[in-house]
Amino acid sequence: MSNLAAAIKVGERYQNALLEYLAAPEETALLGGYDLGRRALSEGLGVLELATIHSSAVATALNCAPDGDERERFLSTHTAFFIEALSPFEMGHRAFRDANAILRRMNDMLEGQAKRIAYALHSEAGQLLASLHMELANTARDLPPEKTTHLTKIRETLLEIENRLRNLSHELRPPVLDDLGLAAALALMAQGVSSRWGLPVIVTVDLKGDLPAVIENTVYRTAQEALTNAAKHSGANRAEVRVRQSDRKVVCSVRDDGNGFDDTGGLRKSRPGLGLTEIKERVGALGGIVRLARNGDRGTDLRIEIPLDI
Repeated sequence: MSNLAAAIKVGERYQNALLEYLAAPEETALLGGYDLGRRALSEGLGVLELATIHSSAVATALNCAPDGDERERFLSTHTAFFIEALSPFEMGHRAFRDANAILRRMNDMLEGQAKRIAYALHSEAGQLLASLHMELANTARDLPPEKTTHLTKIRETLLEIENRLRNLSHELRPPVLDDLGLAAALALMAQGVSSRWGLPVIVTVDLKGDLPAVIENTVYRTAQEALTNAAKHSGANRAEVRVRQSDRKVVCSVRDDGNGFDDTGGLRKSRPGLGLTEIKERVGALGGIVRLARNGDRGTDLRIEIPLDI
């Protein structure tokens, strides 16, 4: 059922229930407002739509009022019915806020675990592999050259394992974020994009202090994916990354002047890793939103907003 059809259906029931309540403002009739609020919520209607329905129902009730005193009583009574109808929306909002708070704490916990795992992969596993390389080198010195071919293959395999572990640790938590902070990490990323693909990138960061690690990681990964897309697939001549923090949210915008969207309205395909869907999942898990729009006549403007006051 469309929102318009749902609004008409709920509106008819709302009008009858309000008239019943205004005729006899008792608890049983008042509960009808709560039930209709739940119905409106389940049908996908919002607070503004419910307010419009209520306003229309009040106008009808006033037209039906027989005299001035009755109209005054209606005007002083109808608000209680509307508040009751809004109760399910308030309860839903509180549940959503509490769920987001729990999800934020879980994300912080997972980010901390990812950071520890990344450190273990990068440092602890790296040290063990370095020790193994030394042992193999010592063993090779004690063997004749014709016997070291197998050891050479083992060392090559170990180097591949070391490289994969390093890449995995960077995927979990880029060390540059911990070493330099978000602003410097983004600037370094921009330099890398410029030197590797020849795409000039301007970075502007306006932060009031340190951000939670999970938000830093999300902003960094979003910028990384968007810039990689712009450099490899969009034909862009320039790009810009802007990050700013207000009292209640962090906003990151990545703009380019490339080819823009693909035929499905999404970012053009890039390397395996974060795509637009994954970005939305990461940002959504933090209670944020993702906006994808044209950057003027051509190009892409990918913007994420992440709240800080959940």
